[in-house]
Amino acid sequence: MPLNDLMAAVSTRVLAAADRDSALRAAAGLLACREAGAESIFQSLCDRENVGSTAIGHGIAIPHGRSPTLQRPRGAFLRLLQPIDFGGTEPVDLVFAMAVPEHYTHQHLMLLSELAEIFSDAHVRDALRAANDGSALKQILDHPQRIRPS
Repeated sequence: MPLNDLMAAVSTRVLAAADRDSALRAAAGLLACREAGAESIFQSLCDRENVGSTAIGHGIAIPHGRSPTLQRPRGAFLRLLQPIDFGGTEPVDLVFAMAVPEHYTHQHLMLLSELAEIFSDAHVRDALRAANDGSALKQILDHPQRIRPS
């Protein structure tokens, strides 16, 4: 199922980030909307990272947090120009940050599972790493099944 069907919005960007906090701050800026400000989302993402790294391997991290003001989940995908330390076993260059409403419990886990499935595909990861801009990233995330060989 396309991520846009599961989330209110998914933003994408290629950028340079010096460290985990600058990547989380950039993601929070993309996740912010009228209902939830960037600073509160940034703090929620940091709070979750302080519990344990959200790096899942293969150079991917899925930081996530909650916001009591959101009505639907929001996502932000970053392809980092240089891998950074995200507290896992290997540097991270693909980051999918997510902010969900405070009341999401089961839905939150389902979204994480869907993301893990998308990023488990080496062809999708390679395509994301080769994408030149946010538009190309969005196309891949909207239709990951098109990347997979028949």
